[in-house]
Amino acid sequence: MEHVPPPAEELVILDRELARLDLRRSELLTRRTWLLNVLRTPGPQPAAPQFPPPAARPAAWGAGWIGTPASSGSPSAPPAPPVRTRSAQNVLLTLGGLLLAIAAIAFTLVSWGQMGIGGRSAVLTAVTVAALSAPAVLLRRGLSSTAEALGALASVLMVLDAVALYLVAVPDTGGLGYAAAASAVLAVLWAAYGLLLDRLRLPLPLAVVSAQLPLLLWAWAAEADALVFSVVLLATAALDCAIAVWFKGVAVRVTACAGLCVTGGAGLLVALVKSLSAGGPAAAVVPGVLLLAGAAIALAGARRAPVGVAVAAGTVAGLAAVAAVGGVAAAGVPGGWAVQVYLVCGGLVLLGVRAPLGRPAGQGLVWAAGAVTAMSVLYSAAPVAVVLVGPVAQLGRLWAGAPEGGIRGAVGATDLPWQDMAAAPVVLLTVGVALGAAYRSWEGVIRWAGPALSPRPGWRTAVGASAVVLGWAGLTVLPSALDVSFTAAVALQSVLVAGVLTVAVAALRRGTTGVALTAGVCGSVGAAGVALLSLGSEPATYAVFGALLLMFAGAATALDAPEDPSRAPVLVTVQAVVTCAAVVCAGVLALAFGVSVGLASYEAAPVMLVVPAVTAGLGARLRGHPVALPLELTGGAVGLAAIVAAVEDPPFLALVLALCGVLAAATALRPERRETAGYLATALFVLASWVRLSASGVSSPEAYTLPVTVPALVIGVLRRRRDPAASSWTAYGAGLAVTLVPALFAAWGDPHWLRPLLLGVAALVITLLGARLRLQALLVLGGTVLALDALHELAPYVVQVVGAMPRWVAPALAGVLLLAVGATYEKRLRDARRLRDALGRMR
Repeated sequence: MEHVPPPAEELVILDRELARLDLRRSELLTRRTWLLNVLRTPGPQPAAPQFPPPAARPAAWGAGWIGTPASSGSPSAPPAPPVRTRSAQNVLLTLGGLLLAIAAIAFTLVSWGQMGIGGRSAVLTAVTVAALSAPAVLLRRGLSSTAEALGALASVLMVLDAVALYLVAVPDTGGLGYAAAASAVLAVLWAAYGLLLDRLRLPLPLAVVSAQLPLLLWAWAAEADALVFSVVLLATAALDCAIAVWFKGVAVRVTACAGLCVTGGAGLLVALVKSLSAGGPAAAVVPGVLLLAGAAIALAGARRAPVGVAVAAGTVAGLAAVAAVGGVAAAGVPGGWAVQVYLVCGGLVLLGVRAPLGRPAGQGLVWAAGAVTAMSVLYSAAPVAVVLVGPVAQLGRLWAGAPEGGIRGAVGATDLPWQDMAAAPVVLLTVGVALGAAYRSWEGVIRWAGPALSPRPGWRTAVGASAVVLGWAGLTVLPSALDVSFTAAVALQSVLVAGVLTVAVAALRRGTTGVALTAGVCGSVGAAGVALLSLGSEPATYAVFGALLLMFAGAATALDAPEDPSRAPVLVTVQAVVTCAAVVCAGVLALAFGVSVGLASYEAAPVMLVVPAVTAGLGARLRGHPVALPLELTGGAVGLAAIVAAVEDPPFLALVLALCGVLAAATALRPERRETAGYLATALFVLASWVRLSASGVSSPEAYTLPVTVPALVIGVLRRRRDPAASSWTAYGAGLAVTLVPALFAAWGDPHWLRPLLLGVAALVITLLGARLRLQALLVLGGTVLALDALHELAPYVVQVVGAMPRWVAPALAGVLLLAVGATYEKRLRDARRLRDALGRMR
């Protein structure tokens, strides 16, 4: 039977066991330290510390749980864990070396001049030799940390010795030249010292750092020009590359890679600036050679570098090669065409993926070509943005005729430096054609590029979409670049929209959704642009909007029969969009026709209603088709535009509202549209009557509300006959409120007696009918309006009575009323509940 100790006894057992675990951990840590010293120190080893084996320790937890009484007594406190020997040693050695270095610096700078030449030489020789010799002895004895500390001190002393030697021996020598020679000597000495004592980790990285300075300081001392500085930096980068490739130490290779990035990047940047600013091809040759040298260094380092570094090196090499070759060629062409030259060179870089450079370097070349292409496209995108935004200005000069300055004047781009932007369409079309060819021959491109490309899912779609966008952008900006006439530009843009929409429809039917949607967006933007352009001329407006209507209608028809049912949602969505666009074009044509025949904008509004009438008929014909609802809604939007156009003339507005009501009523004949269209038709007819009354000078609100109330009440009576359980609020509430509420507000502001009297009589009749027929809506609405109307009529007399009474009467009457209500509170409460229940039983 298992024994469970009481909580207090169990707590003692837990504390005792935790203390023993801590003690055992301390024993194991001490053993580990001894084993590390054994591995580091050659020769006879000290005796190992002895600890009782784990099996010899008494078990307290198990004994407590199986019924054996645990040993009594308080548990011994666990010993504090010992300080890690290695950490303490490193801290002490670091502090000691730092203090010695500070002392050496102070001695060199302060006390050096107080000694004679013999003393200086003796101190210099003794300290340097001692600091350099001590690590060798310490390493043989296994004191590697101490050796590292003294090696670091020796390095500092060597720098101080070089400074002291300059101050004493050659103070008149140029500081930069001496620093160059001293850094070279120190680099050699540290390299030799590090190779001799290869267990020291600091000398060799110091040698690499020091090797970065000699050539640079020498060029600085010689006041060399920028190209010489580039040569010096690239030579240093070549040395770093060799060290990073052939040396095995991690610290040395990391230091060399850092130096390679700094010196190589600086050298390439200087050469690139000189190449871009060259006055001719001859002046760009030397910077080009330097850039090619930098590319060679990067490729040499990429062969044995990790994958990420190799890809980066390949990218740098590709960019440097493009800058080198392209800089020489671009220096001899006009400024605007230099981008095309660099773009061609970027394409030629792709030929390097077939060279035996390794897969990472080949990937870097692909990234370099992509970067050059992206920069060329971005440089050429500025005129495209101007051409796309410029047509908005045509809204301010509707049908003013073809603008001066051709298409550039139409888009407001006459002041742009087109001589520098002439290459923009060529660049965009070149990239677009190249990407389109790659999209069409994707499998061949993959086989040709081999593992350097490593395509991911979706890359082909991105390439195809980019080809469509760039080709469309290049053709969009081409008329402005060629400065063609306004008419020719409008015609070319219309043809371009037709072509892009054809591509979108064909791609959708093939199932390439990404390319199709991209082409559709481009076509939509292009259609909006050419539509805005056409507003500057009346013939252009008819031609463009008519062509767009046919294009969108044709696209909607072509998308009506998907070959693959799984693509139906996308096809239906695009079909709905182009259908709505066709309706909008038809609405613009209708408005333009009305204006062309001499009608004012409000007079042309009825002509625009032809469009919603046609869409309503098409919607009835397409009943059940997903495009039917968007088609009818867009037609309704054109009807709303017609209403807005007629706002300035109330009689025409009433006519337009009535015609819209007729269309809505006709639509309500269809069962699937009956409820929504029926309400809409009612609202439109009511608005039409109100506008007509207002235009005729009628100001009484009852003239506006009674035409609504009477049919609403008739509908309510019919509803109650068919459904006796229907609420009186549903049947009569809205109809009564439409007239009673405006009439009540009018009566309160009417100084005459006829309106309040008629309103009171009507409210009384309604109240009595509600009480007789037990209709809650009639009783509540009629009684409320009757009470408020009576209050309005009695208000002047009440005011007179109150003014005639003493001031103490009002508080006294209020007090009496409160006392009476308080005394009969329970009875009044029961009466209120009975009234509420009575009203609740009414319908």
